[in-house]
Amino acid sequence: MVFEQSAKGVGLRQVLAALGDQLAELLTAPGGLDGIARDVVILDPDDAPDVRRGDVVLLIGLRGRAAVPIVRAAARRGAVAVAVKSRDDVLTQAATDEGVALLSVRADARWEQVESLARNSILAGMESAGETSGDLFSLAQTIASLTGGLVSIEDTSNRVLAYSRSADEVDELRRLSILGRQGPEPWLKLLREWGVYEKVRTSEDVVDVEERPELGIRRRIVVGIHAGSQYLGTIWVMEGASPLTSGARNALLGAARVTALHLVRSRQNPAAELRLRESLLAGLLAGNTTAAAVAATIGADPKRPAGVLAFTLDETVDDRSVLELRRAEMANLIAVHTAAYRRAALVTTLGGRVYALLPELQTAEAILALTKEIVAAAGNIRAAVGVATDLAQSAAARREADRVLDAGLDLPVASIADVRAEVMVSELLGVLADHPEIRDPRVDDLVEYDGKHAGHLVPSLLTYLESLGDVRAAAGRLHIHPNTLRYRIKRAAEVAGIDLDDPKQRLVTQLQLLLRTAG
Repeated sequence: MVFEQSAKGVGLRQVLAALGDQLAELLTAPGGLDGIARDVVILDPDDAPDVRRGDVVLLIGLRGRAAVPIVRAAARRGAVAVAVKSRDDVLTQAATDEGVALLSVRADARWEQVESLARNSILAGMESAGETSGDLFSLAQTIASLTGGLVSIEDTSNRVLAYSRSADEVDELRRLSILGRQGPEPWLKLLREWGVYEKVRTSEDVVDVEERPELGIRRRIVVGIHAGSQYLGTIWVMEGASPLTSGARNALLGAARVTALHLVRSRQNPAAELRLRESLLAGLLAGNTTAAAVAATIGADPKRPAGVLAFTLDETVDDRSVLELRRAEMANLIAVHTAAYRRAALVTTLGGRVYALLPELQTAEAILALTKEIVAAAGNIRAAVGVATDLAQSAAARREADRVLDAGLDLPVASIADVRAEVMVSELLGVLADHPEIRDPRVDDLVEYDGKHAGHLVPSLLTYLESLGDVRAAAGRLHIHPNTLRYRIKRAAEVAGIDLDDPKQRLVTQLQLLLRTAG
């Protein structure tokens, strides 16, 4: 069943953005997502594979390995993508070998809905300038907080697209630029004469524009926004009442790379592009999207090590709208910092946490330093670092980072290698908390007894166990006489009926006391 073909077509990523992860999930895209989709074709099992170059093929009625011959045939006829209602490693490998993208359509999705959305995205494209503008203003505010300056984002015609709020006094140039939505021509002429525009058009370098008191102009730094060889605009940061931050130049470089995602593909919805990148990372971290698909999209080597950073707000926020705002601000800040480190970095939000992927990792120490820098800039977040031996191990690296955050340690940044023992103890305590049937009731009885008699048996016994039975060391920590501690330990053993000469009973007792005292 073949429909009328669109003459121009759109990028495959636009089709995927239109479908959204509620309908379809990308399993592999060996050629990336820049292939042009020109038509939507529905194939039944009995249909001959009448497929043309650029077709998005919806394969109905075939699943798993049974679909392999049709997928191979469609790929060889030039299909840009094939969609199936199944997930099978053999099928995914066949699509990868043939160089065609493979989509897994959700089991409860209707094929007519998938066809309609895919076709509409090809025929009409998606444009949402208002949403882009809102994203840019939010991004401008994030850049301002990272650089300590006043920010404006301009296109290639020097029109102001977005700017940051500020209570600082602005100079005449900024005032005129914002009011007129464009820099005044005499100023633009000076910039051209000084070679500023030539520098930002031809490189990623951050350029200094010194203060000109005679012209009423304060110091600025500026960077060009680039997508490959295409020049898209500039980001300006004006120095306000205070000097720019020490990391302003690096933050501006990252900001330019993030901003490029908002400005590329004039016929495509940039917000949808960002959501697609977020969806790709979410799928990779969940183990549902292949490393090859992600690597092809972001231009990374899937065989190189990768870092997965996990961030969570280190504060309690009761108002849900305020919480979402804080999370969005955190995600923007993380995106700017990680993009400065790696152009191919991806950022997404899952389950209240923000995750960043840094492909082609050089050293674990480098991303640990970057993570500390991000946490220091945000001031109210905690973070954990996971390291994957290659991109395919990103889900495992995410689990490591999550384990560190789940442990609730009083550390701003850590990796599993730094705190493995603490994490394992926290997990063991979690098991004890969730399964009271495996706890020793004698320890619970001791805690209850000590509470009723306002005694010191529990803290004394726990300190003694943590000191490996060294009475003098434990007594020193408790600031009591060793004989006093000996009496308390003996009394605790009598009350609970525990044999403290048995190493297994000592271990169980220590864990359970930790659980009860933590609660």
